[in-house]
Order: sequence, then C-alpha cells, then structure tokens
Amino acid sequence: MIKKRRSGRRGPQAPGNFDAVHGVHAVRALLDRGEAPRELWIQEGGAAARLSELIECARSRGARVVAQSREALDDLSQGAAHQGIVAFCPPLAAEGEESLWLKLGAWPREEPPLLLILDGVTDVHNFGACLRSADAAGVHGVIVPKDKAAPLNATVRKVACGAAETVPVYQVTNLARAMARLKQLGVWITGTAGEAEASVYDGDYTGPCALVMGAEGKGLRRLTREACDGLVKLPMAGQVSSLNVSVATGICLFEAVRQRRLATA
Repeated sequence: MIKKRRSGRRGPQAPGNFDAVHGVHAVRALLDRGEAPRELWIQEGGAAARLSELIECARSRGARVVAQSREALDDLSQGAAHQGIVAFCPPLAAEGEESLWLKLGAWPREEPPLLLILDGVTDVHNFGACLRSADAAGVHGVIVPKDKAAPLNATVRKVACGAAETVPVYQVTNLARAMARLKQLGVWITGTAGEAEASVYDGDYTGPCALVMGAEGKGLRRLTREACDGLVKLPMAGQVSSLNVSVATGICLFEAVRQRRLATA
C-alpha cells in the first residue's frame, strides 16, 4: 500500500538535506549501488503498477513510499523527465585520492584503465553531462580537483541520469601532482587544447590513458597543460571555434572506445 499525501497540505514537502533523484534509470542505478532512499515519491495513477519492482526494492530497504500528483513531481523536477518516480537519498560524496591510488595499484591487466580528468569544470550541468558520457563510454573513473570543480550535488545527479551513481569520482588536492603520479603508474595523459597541432584522432588511447578536458573559455590551466604527455584538438570545420565541454568530452571518449575495440577485435 502506498501512502497518499494529506489533502489539507499546502503542497508536498520534500525531505530536508536529501538529494532528489529523478527517473527510472537514475533510481534503479542508486538501488543497484546498494543505496537506501529515505523516501520514494510515485505518481498517482498507473505508475505504481509499472514501477512495482523499484517500489518493492526501495521499500525493502526502509524507504517510505508516498503517492504524489503529477503536478507535484513536475514542480520538484523543474522540467526534468521524472517518469513518475523520485527518490530522496543522502548526498553523494567523491572518493578520496588514496582510493584512486589503491584501485590503480591493484588494477587487473586484462583491460587498461580509461580515466577522465576535468580541470576547472564548475558548471553542474556540464559536470553531469560529462559523467553521463563517461558512463556510456565505460570510463573507470573521473578525477576532479578539490578547488574549482562543480559539486556532486542533486542537479548533477539529475543531469547525469544515473551515471553519478555508477561512475567513481575521485577528488584530488593538487591536480598537477596527481597527474604526475598517474604517469608514474604508467598512465598516458592526453590534454585537449584548441591550439594543439595534433588531432584527437591522431592520439593512441589503447593503453592505460587519461583524457583531460578544460573549462569552457579558459581551457586547461597552465600547470595542467604542462603535466600532460601530449595535446590534441578537435578538428573544427564550421564557424564556431569550440564545443561545449560535455560534447567535446563525449567525442574524445568515444574515439578512445573506437580504438580500443579495434585493438581487441
């Protein structure tokens, strides 16, 4: 049985200090990750039958399941596709630097690591879109600096559509120093810059590698650029000089995916 909101309330009240996770894929991702939502909102009508599996899974972990009107879900989601379901769960937190080194040190040699480094990407929508591309490309981890980086908040989770729950995000104190250690561990680091001479299609991403994307407008910071093994650019045939960082990230990552599949074919 799903509880219904009381008819005298002035609109539904979301649980405080919890992130709202919208949509079937995002909610399934957090449940698959082992998270226990505090509360689950289900759209009134036929959504309960369609989402019965997710409802029962969340309820078995102690979630309070509440029926809400479509208008309430629309208002909460602010235009995002909620698909009749919203889960409220504790905020995500990035993993620490030591976790990154431990995982890389014990890395299985069958598949070389593919990492994404975001330098100065502070817009939460771009960060969420980058995580979504990273998940689709099978990236093993996203590395961000402690400063000048978008927070891993509810908006990022909404834009990422479940990828924020599946792609590990590592926060490092000093990005240039972390990149130097990656190179010591055998990871080849390729940065993206508009003034680079080589094309992204000229790079080799079949081995252990990390792709570095900079903030829109400013690009890579000087120390980050100097820490790269090489720089590449996207060939631009039109009038615009650059692409949105999340779009550029997707293109670069899937070039790496293409090369890796050819190498193992």
